[in-house]
Amino acid sequence: MPITKSTGKKNGKQKYRVRINYTDSAGKPRQIERTAYGMDEAKETEHALSMQIKNNAAPAAKTVSQLYEEFKAAKKHEVRETSLKKITEHIDKYIIPQLGSAHLDKLTTPVLQNWKLSIEECTVRDTGKKLSISTKQNIYGNFRALLGYAVKMEYLNKNPLQNIGNFKDPYAEKKKMDFYTSEEFSKFITAARQSAETAEQKGNISEWHFYVFFCIAFFTGLRKGEIHALKWTDVDNDNVLHVSRSIAQKLKGEDRETPPKNKSSIRTLQLPQPLINVLKDHKSRCMHLDGFSEDWRICGCTKPLRDTTIDKKNKSYAEAAGIKSIRIHDFRHSHASLLANEGINIQEIARRLGHSKIEITWNTYSHLYPREEERAVKILNKLTL
Repeated sequence: MPITKSTGKKNGKQKYRVRINYTDSAGKPRQIERTAYGMDEAKETEHALSMQIKNNAAPAAKTVSQLYEEFKAAKKHEVRETSLKKITEHIDKYIIPQLGSAHLDKLTTPVLQNWKLSIEECTVRDTGKKLSISTKQNIYGNFRALLGYAVKMEYLNKNPLQNIGNFKDPYAEKKKMDFYTSEEFSKFITAARQSAETAEQKGNISEWHFYVFFCIAFFTGLRKGEIHALKWTDVDNDNVLHVSRSIAQKLKGEDRETPPKNKSSIRTLQLPQPLINVLKDHKSRCMHLDGFSEDWRICGCTKPLRDTTIDKKNKSYAEAAGIKSIRIHDFRHSHASLLANEGINIQEIARRLGHSKIEITWNTYSHLYPREEERAVKILNKLTL
């Protein structure tokens, strides 16, 4: 049961590989390997794995709860904290209460089908309405990932959840993407600016932070957490923006600064002139505040804006402008939609959005290329029969 040092560190702690060898119930030699950071965590991991093997001579004898604890320990070093939180919320609420005590080899198709039917009947506590199709599909996806881990570790030969399939709604229509056109955004941001100017006349300049937040969202397509994390040090020569971090507000405790969603999300964007002007004016405004530092957040100064307040401002500006209200994330769609409609290469849009795969961008925005269709028709119209 060796603990060996590996290349790499995390938060200043050395990376270790913990390996446990054992023989399964069929007499076949097996091995479990985990990653840990710091010798204390490595020893704890080694002890936990040893106890698991001791208590479960046959891997299939593990319960879903025991598998879940091992799954969480492994995923802790593989995914972002916010992603792990979303996964565990569904498993804690919709899987463990019903199937936590079930052994892996007892997860038959009838058992899983009964579980699926029970989820169909689940309701949201606050509204009493049944779960949305997207929520049910996310629950299924997280459960499938959990059992997929069991297959990976050779506790199961195949994923039994595949037999029953994901949730479906035969009457569900594909949700239409919501976004602002440039004209709609102009009305929205004018209302935001007027609100900020009115507040400043009363001696309050904090309203400008929200105005700048929405300008950044529309002109760059950054995710909400990425905007929260921006500092003045991330603006280079007034016209280049470096995106290298994100902030999550829904984790336990204080705001958590994390790396962005994926490696591709670490990017550098050239800024358009309208946004350059907005940032210059805002920085000049902030520099008059006591204790100003280049390390301050662009929106919020010493502390990021609150998500709940941003939502309220978003709705109030839309109402004042006399236009529809869209979600905060839809400003990201607005940015991509504007570029797509102008025929900007899909690869550049993917880069600006920080997508890990261009397929994600294409699947989301390919329908927003109407001018390409018009061009195709014009070419065909020139042909004669």
